[in-house]
Amino acid sequence: MALSRLFIAAAAASLIACPIGALAQTAPPAAAAPTPAIPASPHVVANGNIISTLQGSGHFAILLKALDTANLTATLAKAPDITLFAPTDEAFKALPAGLLNGLMMPSNAPILQKVLIYHLVNLNLDSSKIKGAKGPVPSVENGKLVVDGSGPVLKVNDADIIQSDVHATNGFIQVVDKVLIPTDVTLPTASAAATPPATLSGG
Repeated sequence: MALSRLFIAAAAASLIACPIGALAQTAPPAAAAPTPAIPASPHVVANGNIISTLQGSGHFAILLKALDTANLTATLAKAPDITLFAPTDEAFKALPAGLLNGLMMPSNAPILQKVLIYHLVNLNLDSSKIKGAKGPVPSVENGKLVVDGSGPVLKVNDADIIQSDVHATNGFIQVVDKVLIPTDVTLPTASAAATPPATLSGG
């Protein structure tokens, strides 16, 4: 898969779809509700580009291994003005038993790559563009992500953003508590062992 062409196509799609315009449609006020409990922020600190920031955090060992397996590491280190919705190790560990092992199999590399680039947006998407609004944003995978800032917790699809706006040199990291799955992907059957290999445990 020509990743550079993917990013160029996603950039064009974002201009055509005008995600910022979509987000500008402010959601109607909602009735007051108790603030939901979300996982604690991992307190990621920006440290160079997106990849070096993930490496320095200690919370993204599984994501980094997956990016290596899908040959995306170099792209995310160099691509400018991107946003990564980054699942923590705990988010990956919450996947159904055996699914992570299945995704990491060499025969499923195209599926893994599609899942990972679904977490990427080819523009700088910080919380100021999300708060108070709700709307679709095209991912690099071409599937739509729904970002939602209408409530007390910023969300993307069904995941909570547990730390926002980690500003790396080539874009933003928005830390999420779930792995995002595009609707056009058929996941491998969770037939592997329920426990991920030690090299993917993130701890």
